[in-house]
Amino acid sequence: MRVLLLDVMDTLVRDPFYEDVPAFFGMDLPTLIATKDPHAWPAFERGEIDEHEMLASFFADRRSFDHDAFRAHVKAGYAMLPGVEALLGELAERGVRMYALSNYPTWSEWIDERVGLSRFLDWRFVSWRTGVRKPDPEAYRVPLRELSVDAHECLFVDDRESNCVAARREGLAAHRFEHAEGLRAELVRRGLLDRQR
Repeated sequence: MRVLLLDVMDTLVRDPFYEDVPAFFGMDLPTLIATKDPHAWPAFERGEIDEHEMLASFFADRRSFDHDAFRAHVKAGYAMLPGVEALLGELAERGVRMYALSNYPTWSEWIDERVGLSRFLDWRFVSWRTGVRKPDPEAYRVPLRELSVDAHECLFVDDRESNCVAARREGLAAHRFEHAEGLRAELVRRGLLDRQR
């Protein structure tokens, strides 16, 4: 394997959407999902609308809320998942080429401010830059073209099986992330790490 393509949210970094965001609005997750605009966030992730437009259309009924407080609440929720930082450090020491292949908006810059992922990986394939979201086949083709690598030379890691299935359809090896220990074992098996620590 020459290249590691990594999802970020709930693979490397805790995603605030599932607990922190509903709590901010005093809702449970199903209520939040039922009341938010289904198109605003995906458009934000593809870079089609900016942050102001996304916040203005976050809810289907366009209700108002404190945007500054919301932004601060989300930003405070980013944290590296257990064991991930050490694992990325080991991979970096070995010179493994790592890139984010993640559905996320410009707020990826907040993640980097909080946890410093750019110490380990290149963010160029995050969806707001490429304009395409997984599991669209083009999301996987973009890094292959830009890096001039074949699909079989890449390992894709994601917490969602649907994204892993889509990657395999494009010829990439894929590992569904559940925890850092499981990923470490997969990386050892594929020769990207020498041994378990």
